[in-house]
Amino acid sequence: MQHEPAPPSRHLRVHEDRGHTVLEFRGEIDIAAAVELLPLLDRVTGRQDARLVIDLSGVEFFDCSGLRLLYRARARVLDHNGTLLLVCTHPLTLRIIRVTGLSRLLPPLPSLDAALGQPEATSGTL
Repeated sequence: MQHEPAPPSRHLRVHEDRGHTVLEFRGEIDIAAAVELLPLLDRVTGRQDARLVIDLSGVEFFDCSGLRLLYRARARVLDHNGTLLLVCTHPLTLRIIRVTGLSRLLPPLPSLDAALGQPEATSGTL
């Protein structure tokens, strides 16, 4: 089944990769960004059996508004029998996720390849 693409947003890029819908959050995820992202996130997380990855690699700032988005996304995906994985490498964002306990519910992975079950890309010859 084809899904209509999400409208453009300066804080979110949505694309398909290896059978998953990848939501790349970008820039500063604060209350203003959360207001913009919520309807887009709800559309994607409301799909039955969705396989989603939220990638925070491009996030420069992340506050409690971003946490609320992640908790909401997780709850909605689980309610629709889907799966949700999280990619996060920024030290301050990781700390927020760990201190709040979200990391126990949504363990952060170090890369998109790790989230999608693929080995890390390596340089060199075969």
